[in-house]
Amino acid sequence: MTPKFSVIMPVYNVEDFVAEAIQSVLDQSTIDFELIIVNDCATDNSLKICQAFNDPSIIIVNHEVNKGLAAARNTGVRNAKGEYLAFLDSDDCWHKDKLTAHLKHLDNSPQVGISFARSAFMDFEGNKLDIYQMPQLTNIDTGLLLCRNPVGNGSAPVIRKCTFDDIAFTSDTYSPGEKCYFDESFRQSEDIECWLRIVATTQWQMEGLAMPLTYYRLNRKGLSSNLMKQFASWEKMIDKARIFAPNVLQKFEKKARAYQLRYLARQAIRNDNGKEAVKFVNKALFEAPSILKDETSRTLATLAAAYMLFCLPHALYQQCEKLAHNIIGYSQKLKIKRDQQTLNRS
Repeated sequence: MTPKFSVIMPVYNVEDFVAEAIQSVLDQSTIDFELIIVNDCATDNSLKICQAFNDPSIIIVNHEVNKGLAAARNTGVRNAKGEYLAFLDSDDCWHKDKLTAHLKHLDNSPQVGISFARSAFMDFEGNKLDIYQMPQLTNIDTGLLLCRNPVGNGSAPVIRKCTFDDIAFTSDTYSPGEKCYFDESFRQSEDIECWLRIVATTQWQMEGLAMPLTYYRLNRKGLSSNLMKQFASWEKMIDKARIFAPNVLQKFEKKARAYQLRYLARQAIRNDNGKEAVKFVNKALFEAPSILKDETSRTLATLAAAYMLFCLPHALYQQCEKLAHNIIGYSQKLKIKRDQQTLNRS
């Protein structure tokens, strides 16, 4: 019997997290899915942990050589039988009703090719933080997608398989007729590049759900050099987007770069690197001062956090950060509740 969902989970050296990720799929309130685990040549115990699950819905596909996240997702798409493809990074996990909510959304919204939901943050140890990614959920065009990437992370989207068919391309790396969907030349930013290509070159729309249905793990082991690599990969995505969306780039490139720099400043804050955070947020404001007007509270909050982390004793900064998180989390919960009520009435 063909499953409604194919869940695609790339795996590489995540032995501390992968069991929780798999279990969150097996615990879904809908059982109409297959779970395709793509082992990208893990060198730790990740594969053994995956193999220890005795469930007929699990399919393990092994790469012969390490190819990276984009290639693992491509392998998953090629092996998928489901009508809807859900992606889960193996260090994140899901709310038990995620697939059920997306099933209702996609079945009732035939124009939507990419469905996503808000995400809740958890720390490296898996503790829920009551802080959320709060993107715009509707009326998403290429400009908004380029600047803000409302999907937010690789564990949030659920996509119609026929949507991928509309952007499929061939590569010299594979046999003739074997399709690719994510650009494997990207080691980072491969997801936003794919979403942008879908929205810019097809008629499919993108919409989000108000409820946080993904638990997104914050990795505090990141280094500043990784942030610079992430920024370089984003710039590579921009260079490619000039080919298929030149008008969008002409209008939004500077603002999109500023938002990306602001995002990297927040990442540096999470890495407790005040010097890097100040550098990134200053570059963001220099690139496009208009973000201060367009998103005043978020930009000022990032600016304040960066300079406080850089200037204050760490213990005092942590107290300020905890207070700010409590205030922000409370206001976000109120907005989530209001948005759900609005959607239920519509």
